[in-house]
This record gives sequence, structure tokens and C-alpha cells, in this order.
Amino acid sequence: MEKGIVNKIIKFSNVDGPGNRMAIFFQGCNLNCLSCHNPETIGFCNNCGSCIKICPEKALKKDTNKKIKWNSKLCIECDMCIKSCPNGASPRVKLYTVEDFIFEIEKVKSFIKGITVSGGECSLQSEFIAELFLQVKKRFPKLTCFVDTNGKEDFTQVKYKKFVDLTDKFMLDIKAWDEDEHIKLTGFTNKNIIKNLFYLKELDKLFEVRTVVIPEFLNNKMTIENVSKIIQDKNIRYKIIKYRKLGVRKENLIGINSPTKDELEFLEEICKENHVKDIVII
Repeated sequence: MEKGIVNKIIKFSNVDGPGNRMAIFFQGCNLNCLSCHNPETIGFCNNCGSCIKICPEKALKKDTNKKIKWNSKLCIECDMCIKSCPNGASPRVKLYTVEDFIFEIEKVKSFIKGITVSGGECSLQSEFIAELFLQVKKRFPKLTCFVDTNGKEDFTQVKYKKFVDLTDKFMLDIKAWDEDEHIKLTGFTNKNIIKNLFYLKELDKLFEVRTVVIPEFLNNKMTIENVSKIIQDKNIRYKIIKYRKLGVRKENLIGINSPTKDELEFLEEICKENHVKDIVII
């Protein structure tokens, strides 16, 4: 893949791995989570044109090849195009070469500890990312390369070897331990995700595991109990994330509320009992 399909870049982030980091969000996802807070990163624009009609600043139009063209100078980021998209996509994606990224990293290299690739699901563009990481390590040896992933792809496969080898650390989502619950939440099995949890742990490639706590809908106790036993006594952070309605598609998880402080503290105590060294609740 000669170019990466990117939804957005945050040049300075302190929530996407250790220290101040450049966070790169790639477009496209292989899950369709009911709790997704960034549904515009799931699909790819099919150039239907519905966003053109609704854009108040006329920042979108079709080019001579009938492809949606985005004028970033006119855009006021009102997100009307995203909200109206029937395909769970964004017309505001950009194509980047590895050299394009190197140019952007060069500008901020003195102020960051590394880069983190996220999504969507960044592993869908693993070949491109492997080449990006290779060049980052050659040109900016002090910067680390992290991957934020849902883990649906089987990283034990040979085609992911270079991608895994060049990644310093992974940040892995474990949404639900029970397979039926995971299918209910995401539309897909979690078999590869659990497999990757063990695989990346054995490689000492796990920086962080994350679980979003959704009361009533998921057996959060089961998930956190199982995951905490696996990562116990390891230098792996467990981030327990409070489900919030803000940003979730309105038709999903109707009537589901955020967990209470007591519920979160109960889950935190399970982690402590299982000797998890680093627990973060947000």
C-alpha cells in the first residue's frame, strides 16, 4: 500500500500511550460496535454525494472523476457531513505517503515521545504502517511506535510479522470475554482478540488493555476478572473505561446508563485482588 487512508492526526496527545505523542487515526474498521464513539471512522466514502447537499460552507464537491473532494480551507468542521453519511464514513479523509508522515513528524519530533496509530482499525493498513514504523525508527530512533487496536485480525499470521516486530507496544481492546456478548456488541467473534491477548503478552508487546464498562448490557465482572488474571504481575496497564452516551449513535444502547462510581470501584478491586500493578479508571 503506497498511501495510508487517514481520518485525522492529533499532533500532541497524552492519552494515546506514554508521554506526549502524535496520534494518527486511520480510516476503516472491521467491527461495528454499538458503543462506538467514532462511527465516522468505520466505513469508506462511496461518493454518494449526500454530504455535498448538507454542507453549509460548500466545502465538498465532486471532481471530474465523480469523487468527493474536500476543501479544508472552506471547512468549519461542523460535522454535518459526518452526521448525514449513510455509510458510516467521512468525506474528510486524506491520503498520506510515508514521506508525508515523516515530514509531519519532523515538525514536532522535539516535543513528542513517539507516535501511536489508531482508527478505525489501523491494522487493516498494517503493511503501510510497518513501512512507516521502519522509517520512523531509522530517522527518529528516540521515538517509540505504538499501535491502538481492537485485535480482530490474527497477529500470529505470517503476514503480520513485520507489523508486530516493528511495533514497540500494543494497546488492546477487550470489549467482552463472552463470545456471544461480543457478537451482540460488535457483530463479530472475539476469538482472535483473546488469542492476541495471550500472544502479545508473551512477546512482551502489551502496554495497555482496555475494557469499556457497559452496565446491564455486558457481564463486565466476567471480562475484567478473566483479563486481570491473564495480565497479573506483568507491567501491563489495565484501563477501565466508563461508558458514556455522548457521541454514540442514538439508535444504539437505548436506555443504557453509565456505570456508577461504586460499580467501577468494585471492578477495580477485582483487578487489585488479581495483582494487576497498574489500573486506570477514566
